[in-house]
Amino acid sequence: MHEYSIVQSLLDSCEENAIKNNAKKVIKVVIKIGVMSGVEPELLRSAFEIFKEKTLCEEAEFVINIQQIIVKCNNCLKESVLVGIEYFCPTCNSVDLDILDGEDMYLMQLELE
Repeated sequence: MHEYSIVQSLLDSCEENAIKNNAKKVIKVVIKIGVMSGVEPELLRSAFEIFKEKTLCEEAEFVINIQQIIVKCNNCLKESVLVGIEYFCPTCNSVDLDILDGEDMYLMQLELE
């Protein structure tokens, strides 16, 4: 499960930021996971709960925001949110798309105390 290594990296980043800002603990971690990121949100949540013990994130609330796939059509130039994994423009049915969001995972917010 690569979610374990992702959580370890996330916890390391949270602790680095907390130490850099002279915080005693992290009280909230907000991440954004794209539906095409390959990360399973519930496995990530479970791994976070297990690995946060005895870290500065031990009491942290973990918030996951799911990012749908946002594309820009190179044919009609419209931006759209795709429903499901259907790779065509909902406006003109073109398959000449650029993916703007929904492929990555980002740390969006940390609340420190």
